[in-house]
This record gives sequence, C-alpha cells and structure tokens, in this order.
Amino acid sequence: MKKLMIAAAAIALATAGLSGCSASGSETAASGPVELTFWHGYTEADGDVLDSIVDDFNASQDDVKISTETKTWAVIDDTLLPALSSDSGPQLVAMPAERLPVYASKKALVDLDGFYASDSSNTAELNPEAVAMETVDGVKYGVPTGFVPLSVFYNKALLDAAGVTTFPTTWDEWVDAAKKSTIDQDGDGTPEQYGLVLPDHGTVGNGLWASLFEGNGGSITSEDGTEATIDSPENVETLEYWSSAINDDKISPTGVDGIGADNLFTAGKAAMHVGGPWMAFVSKDAGIDYGIAPIPAGPEAQVASAIGVSMAVTAQADEAEQKAAEKFLAYFNDKATATEWSLGSGWPSLRTDVTAADVASNPIVATLTEIAPYSRALLPGVVQSTDVLTAVDEATQKAVAGGDPAELLSAAQSEIDGALSK
Repeated sequence: MKKLMIAAAAIALATAGLSGCSASGSETAASGPVELTFWHGYTEADGDVLDSIVDDFNASQDDVKISTETKTWAVIDDTLLPALSSDSGPQLVAMPAERLPVYASKKALVDLDGFYASDSSNTAELNPEAVAMETVDGVKYGVPTGFVPLSVFYNKALLDAAGVTTFPTTWDEWVDAAKKSTIDQDGDGTPEQYGLVLPDHGTVGNGLWASLFEGNGGSITSEDGTEATIDSPENVETLEYWSSAINDDKISPTGVDGIGADNLFTAGKAAMHVGGPWMAFVSKDAGIDYGIAPIPAGPEAQVASAIGVSMAVTAQADEAEQKAAEKFLAYFNDKATATEWSLGSGWPSLRTDVTAADVASNPIVATLTEIAPYSRALLPGVVQSTDVLTAVDEATQKAVAGGDPAELLSAAQSEIDGALSK
C-alpha cells in the first residue's frame, strides 16, 4: 500500500508536469501521427482479435498510430503505477474492471465524461450496466471492453439421466433439478455426483453470491457504494435458503472455491455449475456435452453479476494523446467493430443494439448475448471492493458450514462499513 501511495504521489507530480506539455503534443501531431502505447492482458485468441482491430484502426487514418504491448493482467497491475510515475507507461491501458476505481482514486486515469458527452464517441448504445462499472464518484474513467454475465453451464447427459428435460427458470426449480441429479450411490451421506456445485468462497468473478442476493431483492452495498447493506432480511433469507439446500439436501459440496467448482464440473462430478464463457472451452476440452442457461430467477428478480474489463486513458497522455486515444475508443465502440470484437473474443456485445441474431455465427456468443440484459455490474465504483468481497466470502463460507446467517451478515455489515470508510 505504501508503495502505491508513493507511486500515486509521483503520478500527481507527473500529471501536473504533463499539464504544461500539451503544446509538445500538438507539435507531435503537426509533425506526424500521434503515437500511443496500449497495454492489454488479452493473451489468447481475444488478444489476436484486439491487435487486429488496432491494426485496422491504424490503417483507417493517418493521425494516430497505436502500438500494443501484451502483458498478463497481473503484470499490468504490478507495473502500471511505477511506469506512469517514471513517464514510461502507456497512454491506453486495459484492466480488470474492479481495478479501475483503484487507479481512478490514485489520479492515474483521465476523466472521460467529455468523451461520453460527444455524439461521435459511439457510447450511447453501450450497456448501461457496463458503463456503470466505469463510473467512480459520478465520473466516467473508462470504456468497457468486456462485460459478461455469469451463466449456468450444465452437463446435458447428467441432466437427461436425471429426467430433467427443461432447464429450470426459478430457484425452487433449480434446487429440484439439482436434487434429481445428485447421486449418493453408496448411501454414506457424501454424494458421488452433485446436482450443482455452488462455491461458498473465492467464487467465479466473485459475483455468484452477489447474484443470489440481488435475486431475492438484496444487495451488498448501497447504490452509491458508500454504505454496507448486506445485513438485511432479504439477504438472511437468501443465505438460509441456499445453506439449507447445500447442507440438508446435499445438492452441492461445501468448502469449495471457484477453481474447485470448475474441476468438479469438468470431471463430470457435478451436473450444473455457474461460470463465465471460458467454461465453454474448458468443458469442450473435457469432452462434456454442455449447455448454457441464465442463472434462474430468484423470488424478486433475475440477475447475473457480470465480469468486466475496462479500457482507460492514463494520466500520462497529454492533450493531443488524449484526443488520439479517444479517437480509438470511438472506433472501438462503433457497431461494426463491436460486433467483430464480440465474435472474436467470445464475449457478448457491449452494445444493446447488437442482437443474438447479429452474432449467430458464434452460438456461445449468441447465447450470452441473450443473457446479457440480466447483467449487473459488481460493486461499481467501489475502491475497496477486494475488502468488501472478502467479508462476503467469510459470511457465505461460514454460513454454508453451519453458521447462523443473521449473525454472520451482521458481522459482515460491520466489516464492510469499516472497509468503505477507509
């Protein structure tokens, strides 16, 4: 933390210094294209598609030239602030969405409200929830490059064998299907096959329990992210419901994190699992004939927390570089480019006017696009999201292990309020 604070102070100085360098940027523009460096962590086929989009953008005009540098997300997180403080960082950077509030709070990113206000930004049709994850204290600091709802991946053969022919659409139907597909062959109380694997901590994208709480009308924090709201009757009811299903009905093992859940599903020991789009490739590699469905509706709403990636302009960019970066962001948000990016990356479109039919050539993307309207941003704008989710993890893990939901959520409320007040 101390290292980050020192780096942030250096960034503030660097930002102050850059504010007097806009003339230099203009001179650069007059003498040739504005050159930008773009760090991103897309290392698979999605990285190839993103690089291809950047190449197409470079070829489409003569004013801006972008060079991409592919790093892991962890490396970006470890090196961004020091690089910016030494004026050797990128002008454009992509990062997991939950990190954007942290960098915005360190004044490492540029305010993009003016960009969003321009008709030429192509942001009007972006998914509002995806834009919400770019907003910190009412200011937009990024543009979404990925926003994908958690979904249920199911093993068709195991559900067929259990007589489940229609995928459940409500929690009660979901639990019923899980009961039917749970098998305790030797009767020792520990099933050899679970109907559902529902991790109780370290869940995929940390959004599983947020989805369940919201499905019953609950929440983790207030809408502006300043106060804890986890200790509510709705959330107590949710935790009691799922703890009972897991403990009493044995539909899911306990003490399982997200990675363990992935492994049980791919081993054919769980019929249903909540995951992200990568589970499609993992399931295929494991030889599982899988299906994808929305998380069934809770008593109050059908909600799926979404995993997101953001792209931002750093404080290292001078005025000319910021305008050049915004030109690329507008290009990236264009409907044709957005469709190309969605099909290539495997993530649903970020634009609400790109339909499942538009991406029908990729059935996985088409299915996720149909689910996308249920997506919710996870703790948008909350700088202390890691601490908040740690408190949620502790409550859910202990509840599923037999703890009292009301007492655990009360304790989580205090921990989250403490984290938010830092």
